[in-house]
This record gives sequence, structure tokens and C-alpha cells, in this order.
Amino acid sequence: MEKRKLENLGIETSLLGFGCMRFPTTPEGDIDEPEAERMLDRAIGEGVNYIDTAYPYHQGSSEIVVGKVLKKYPRDSFYLATKLPLWKVEGQEDVRRIFEEQLAKLQTNYIDFYLMHAVNKERWDKMKELGCIPILEKLKEEGKIKYLGFSFHDSYEVFEEVLNYRDWDFCQIQFNYIDTEEQAGLKGYKLAEKKGVPLVIMEPVKGGRLAAFSGDIAEKFQKLDESASLASFALRWVGSFPNVKVILSGMSSMEQVEDNLKTFRNFKPLTEEENEVIQDVVRTMRERIQNGCTGCKYCMPCPAGVDIPGCFSAWNQYHIYQNYNLVRQEWENTIGEKHQPKNCVKCGKCEEACPQKLSIRNDLEKVQADLDRREFC
Repeated sequence: MEKRKLENLGIETSLLGFGCMRFPTTPEGDIDEPEAERMLDRAIGEGVNYIDTAYPYHQGSSEIVVGKVLKKYPRDSFYLATKLPLWKVEGQEDVRRIFEEQLAKLQTNYIDFYLMHAVNKERWDKMKELGCIPILEKLKEEGKIKYLGFSFHDSYEVFEEVLNYRDWDFCQIQFNYIDTEEQAGLKGYKLAEKKGVPLVIMEPVKGGRLAAFSGDIAEKFQKLDESASLASFALRWVGSFPNVKVILSGMSSMEQVEDNLKTFRNFKPLTEEENEVIQDVVRTMRERIQNGCTGCKYCMPCPAGVDIPGCFSAWNQYHIYQNYNLVRQEWENTIGEKHQPKNCVKCGKCEEACPQKLSIRNDLEKVQADLDRREFC
């Protein structure tokens, strides 16, 4: 199993981290505990020593299941990561109360890697205003937290502000070969590397999207190595960056566990040829983007109730990956019929507000037609 040294912490972690937000479930929606345990046991048996969970995963039951499974292992044989749900914090007292609740669920006396969960500008400002960060630092002084960090979902500018605020032990960002300019992105990677802050990576396969390509793109990878999975190329791209110390994979089947173990058991950074193919794939995917909506929401609210940025996001993702199943949930349920483009009354208010000067009304017609027709299934 590939290991990485976190020089600032004096420890070594497995490059593959087990993300516990997508455990297999029963028909009733509960975690399939025997199978989840079997998967964790298999990964740990092969040298995976970084286990990542969080307060909200599986409606709060992920921490409980993880605690049960890990109880049979020596506490110093693995690194346990979980996160403070910032959206539940209304005062300083909530930080310690929630933390103690997590310790009980996880059946442990301390957390190795504790993160402020899903930091964005609003949550960051709130945590500073409430004076919650010193509470976390106090928990670290008490030995209940070994290493303090944050996971991040906002712009690079906000990332820079947060990263420079204090000396963090580590941080967690979204990073993959298609999102190098999204959120913290490649600039964020370079800043963390410069400051000596080790990185834990989430969404390396972009929620499975980089393993669900149309046939023409899949063929490009198969020509490189027909025995390698599409996901393995995405994971190896991330692992080729030296300041990446842990790559989280939210595994939901034993098949995924085995494929990841194969990738990280004899880990190889990408070759120059493989990198060139990935850059070609990125160019192809970006050429499929239908319009330049940035999701700024200046067009909202729509008088007719249309979720304009949501519709454009689904439309672009549908064409990029040429796979309707990847947007089915968003299109049919999150957006739903009440907020689809067919409700547009063509008032033009959105186009007046759009900084990108998009032809929103015409594009909305195309969205509805494309996603109703479903050429790509």
C-alpha cells in the first residue's frame, strides 16, 4: 500500500483513504453493516490506515458504524477523521457538545484528524464571530484532537483567507483533473504546498463522473491500458502531486474496494503519455459545454419559478459526460417539473441581469428539449 509522509506531523498515512459517506445500504436505506464491515476490514487488512467519516453521513449513522468496526483494531493502528458540522453551531458551547457526541458515537477518546466541515465564506465568518476556533484549539491542547484542519467548498480567494488565518495541520479540498480551476483548485494546491500544509483530497473521481464516460472517451483510456479502470486514471492523476497525502474514495461496493486496492498497492504516478491523454480528454469535455453559466444566480429568482442555474448545470453535465443517469436525480427530483424550463414565460428579466449576457430564454428551450429527448442514456 502506497504511503505518504506528513513531514510537519511526523506521521505516515496510506495514500488511499476510506471515505465513509457512501456505504452500501439496505432496501430500507440503512447502512448494510455486515457488508460495510467486510469492506473496511478488507481495506484495513491491505494497509489503508486513514478512515474518514462525518457527523451527517448516512443521516448520522456513519460514525456509529465506523466506531463499531474500528473498536476491534488497536487504536494506534489507524487514523480516524471526522468533522464538525458548522451549520449546527450557534454558539461556543455547541462545539464541545457536538465533539463529545462524536467521541461517544465513534467509541474513542480522541480524533486524529478533526475538520471544520465544508467551510465557505459565510460559515467561516460565523465561526470567527462566535469565537469557535479557540474552542477547537483548546480541544487539541487537551489531546482530544491530534490534528486540526478544515474541508473547503468556496472560491480560491476564500481558501487563501482561511489557509492564511492560522497554522493548520492539514486541509481537505476537492481536486481532480477536470476541476483544476474550481474552488481552491490548482492554485489552492500550490498555496498549500508552499505553506507546507499537507492535503487530503475529496472528489478525486468527481462523484463517479470520471468513471462514467461515453464510449469515445473511455476508448482513449482503454488504449493506454485495457485492464485499468477509468477511476484508476483519475486517482493516479491526483496521486501524482507530491503534497497530496491522502486521497479519499467513498467506496460503496467490494468491487470498488478491490479496484482501489489494485491502484494503490503498486502505485505509479502518471506517465507523460497518460498525462497527454488526460489533457486531451479535458479539452474534449470542455468543448461539450453548452453555455458559459457560472452559477452566479444574478438571474434569480425567476418570476416563473425556473431554477435557471440548476437547469444549465444539469444540461452542461449531461453533454459533458453524455450520460443521463449522472443528472437524473438533479433533473427529475432536485429541479423537478415545477422548476424546469417548460415553465418559462419568456419575460426576459433573467437576460437583463445576466453578467455573461447569455441567451437564457433560447438556451432554456434547448435544455428542456435535450433532457426530454435523452439522446445520451
